[in-house]
Amino acid sequence: MGLMLGEFVDEYTIQVVDVFAMPQSGTTVSVESVDHVFQTKMLEMLKQTGRLVHMSRIVFTSGYDTDLDLFLDRPEMVVGWYHSHPGFGCWLSSVDIHTQQTFEMMNSRAVAVVVDPIQSVKGKVVIDAFRTIPSTTVVMGVEPRQTTSNIGHIKKPSIQALIHGLNRHYYSIAVNYRKTELEQTMLMNLHKQNWTNGLKLRDFCDHKTNNEKAIKSMLSLSEAYNKSVQEEMTMTAEQLKTRHVGKQDPKRHLENAVEAAMGDQVVQSLGTMLLAEL
Repeated sequence: MGLMLGEFVDEYTIQVVDVFAMPQSGTTVSVESVDHVFQTKMLEMLKQTGRLVHMSRIVFTSGYDTDLDLFLDRPEMVVGWYHSHPGFGCWLSSVDIHTQQTFEMMNSRAVAVVVDPIQSVKGKVVIDAFRTIPSTTVVMGVEPRQTTSNIGHIKKPSIQALIHGLNRHYYSIAVNYRKTELEQTMLMNLHKQNWTNGLKLRDFCDHKTNNEKAIKSMLSLSEAYNKSVQEEMTMTAEQLKTRHVGKQDPKRHLENAVEAAMGDQVVQSLGTMLLAEL
């Protein structure tokens, strides 16, 4: 759970540029504040690097009532909050609706963003944004949405969201996100069966054998490079121009061998650490 920083571009667009994570612990039905001493220390550290942005009083889902003072040296403002539903899809529970209502009391255009990181690993980011439907608008028969047009953003709601009050207690807002070229490549590769091949561990005996061969190769290349440097000291400028024409360049081959050996060690070490964490 955390806050989203950004700006209200126009009457229909909200741009989120960063998020401010807040120390929380959550269950399948609620999100609760954790160690308040840790929160105080965190705010004190932010106070040393930025200016104070007062966000009025917020009642969190755990019932913890606090003045949310953010010390941020940034021009953006808080435009809403976010949290995750790992594996449950994107919708708002009754507790989430109450939290969103407190944000809308400060700014009627605040939004609640829900992300499902478990379903997102399939290659498509599962994310949705919501605003609540005030009970007064329902009684008066007034449309709470700014616009009811879904042209270009037609999205079939999930059954879970409809069960939990979508279009009755809150409504969905179209979400668009920008991705860098590397992020796009990563998402496109997630659905492939062989994307984890780079994380597979080699047999340690084979890895040891390859390391010994790489060290012997680098040793021979180092001796050849040392001999080449000594020979170049006795050559003229004209002879140096054609020094490695048709011959092996020990320096270039030594660089390639070192780079390949270091890459193998990094991949093997990362794979070992991931395996230890699992």
